[in-house]
Amino acid sequence: MSHHRLSIRLSRILAPLSAAAFALAGFSAPAAAASTVYPLKIANCGQTVSFEKAPEKIVSIGQGMTEILFSLGLADKIAGTAVWVGPVLPAFAEANKKIKRLADNDPSFESVVGMEPDMVAAEFEWHVGAQGSVGKREQFSDLGISTYVSPADCVAKINTDGGDGVRKELFTMDLIYQEIGELAEIFDIQDRGDALIADLKKREADAVASIGAAKLGALPVVFWFSSKEVQGDAFIAGKNSAPAYMLKTLGAKNVVTTEEEWPLVGWETIAEANPSVIVIATMDRRRYAADDPAVKIDFLEKDAVTSQLDAVKNKRFVEMDAQSMNPTIRTIDGIEILAKGIKSFGLSQ
Repeated sequence: MSHHRLSIRLSRILAPLSAAAFALAGFSAPAAAASTVYPLKIANCGQTVSFEKAPEKIVSIGQGMTEILFSLGLADKIAGTAVWVGPVLPAFAEANKKIKRLADNDPSFESVVGMEPDMVAAEFEWHVGAQGSVGKREQFSDLGISTYVSPADCVAKINTDGGDGVRKELFTMDLIYQEIGELAEIFDIQDRGDALIADLKKREADAVASIGAAKLGALPVVFWFSSKEVQGDAFIAGKNSAPAYMLKTLGAKNVVTTEEEWPLVGWETIAEANPSVIVIATMDRRRYAADDPAVKIDFLEKDAVTSQLDAVKNKRFVEMDAQSMNPTIRTIDGIEILAKGIKSFGLSQ
């Protein structure tokens, strides 16, 4: 990265602390929680799912879901995974190598059931749901396979077209904490769930404290995930998305007002808001022309419209792992990285 470009790169964020690490860091792990009483019934994304016992073999569809399972110490129960945006959290690299990757993107229904799981856990409803590109929940239940879908993708959210959907209320980390708590209950590991949630909450509070969020005012920020064509409309974080939660948490302002999760927005429209900071998604994926962050920055600096933006003229780019822009445990990573960027730009004073 050139010395004149002031940008913050999300290299590799350490995985959330375990309960043991909590003790080493000077924090006490939460008191032991009550054990799960089976059969367990949980209301999940419009359905009631039942568990006669803790599942023994999982297929996890979605990187965010897989990393939560890893963080809960359940790697030995994962038989297969799919739908990956980038590298796994470093702490889980060795464990991840031992798990079969069914597909980088959508796996087939046959490949999932071929692993003979007793549970399929999905990050997104478009993979496992009414319009499931992998399979409908009834297809799995007919085979005796339980399904669980992240609450973050269905609570106050409409998924009808296989896209990113429309979010009617602002995402908050409470939905991820709900997911962690429910998974911990399903597997009867409530103490691990409590410790993970406590760690994430502390990290968020520390990030907010690091910049004095009350001083930010209405700092305009835009999150650019990618674009189908480099010079075309951009996938920008909507007003109720995980990035919007980051901005609200840090006291900054989202320049987008639509309820779509990742609406396509023209740069002329973005220019009217004149963002002070542009958060750029980094990823290994090369599905779209603007997936590469270097391509994004090159466009921003050379295009007649974008080159005049306050963020571009002052080179206020924050590079953030794309997975941190999804509603996952990495949303906390995103808050930390954005806080560092804002502080480095001298915008928190």
